[in-house]
Amino acid sequence: MTDPTQDLLPEGLEDRLPQSAAAASRIQRAMLDAMGAHGYDQVRPPLIEFEQSMAARMDGVRTRNLFRFVDPKSLRSLALRSDMTVQVGRIAATGLADAPRPLRLCYAGQVARIAGDMLDPRRENLQIGAELIGTDSVAAAGEIVALAIEALEAAGAKGISVDFTLPDLVDTLADGPLPLDEETRAAVRRELDTKDAGGLVDAGGEAYLPLIHAAGPFEEAADKLSAIDTSGVLETRITALRQIAEGIKGRARITLDPSERHGFEYQSWLGFTLYADGVRGALGRGGTYCIGGSDEAATGFSLYPEELIEAVKADEQLGDKLFLPLGHDRDAAAKLRAEGWRTVAALSEDDDGKALGCTHVLADGEPSAL
Repeated sequence: MTDPTQDLLPEGLEDRLPQSAAAASRIQRAMLDAMGAHGYDQVRPPLIEFEQSMAARMDGVRTRNLFRFVDPKSLRSLALRSDMTVQVGRIAATGLADAPRPLRLCYAGQVARIAGDMLDPRRENLQIGAELIGTDSVAAAGEIVALAIEALEAAGAKGISVDFTLPDLVDTLADGPLPLDEETRAAVRRELDTKDAGGLVDAGGEAYLPLIHAAGPFEEAADKLSAIDTSGVLETRITALRQIAEGIKGRARITLDPSERHGFEYQSWLGFTLYADGVRGALGRGGTYCIGGSDEAATGFSLYPEELIEAVKADEQLGDKLFLPLGHDRDAAAKLRAEGWRTVAALSEDDDGKALGCTHVLADGEPSAL
């Protein structure tokens, strides 16, 4: 008896059928073309690396997502990548260590993680991104944010939103006008993450309460943050945010949640999240950071377009197919393929063009509607 479960895929993994695969390919190409047009050169790191090397460039928490196994050649532990950003950082620090800075690189590929979560059960994702290596300046951040928006626009995303945050906000304030010891800082960060005003007071962060309310539409939130900053310690941060926001005005809705840290544990002074209308959840994140292992400053973003693919796949056009009967004119067929037609050649007299999804048939060297 045939086992009905033998063809099931593991939880969190799926096949892409023709329309879905076509949408994924189009979106990937459109995003990479947008990045390439701005001088970002594509790199392609391997799917698998030595675990020790990869983990050394990652924070310990993120290594928990890695699939691990033993290499039968070297007998060393290997890891299947869960994030391509660290690989691009390794390439910049090794093979491209002598390349002029700032270095502009882009990438695309599949990543996998051991387990999904309740909000995103997928264990395999398409990751597409760009890294501007050698600087984390305001100008670099402005270029990266604008490029992320352009990549999403090229892929067909509508109603794009950008939500800014300042990942080092608590540390900046705790080292200056609102001092906190290390233990209290951790508690304050935790309560700010959950926007729990009562918990924040109990944790000793009453002075940080205004940060919970300094969130929302960008201009209003920036003004509230400025009002909180009576010492001026955040002045350069707020000015930088305003400059970046000015550069994308009219292209995206802009919001600010200055104390948001979820997904930004590794960013330095700037982080941002990208959303689009009709697409569930975040489409990507970016910001400024230091490359693990070399501590070189960098600015970049990673896009995860799986939900965008899901949103548009039903309308993805695969293109008309031209049926080629037995004994067809091969030169005419080749010419039509060069013009963009997709052809399906008959293999027997029983083949039916319409049944095979063709819209036209080659007749007298020209397409004719079926």
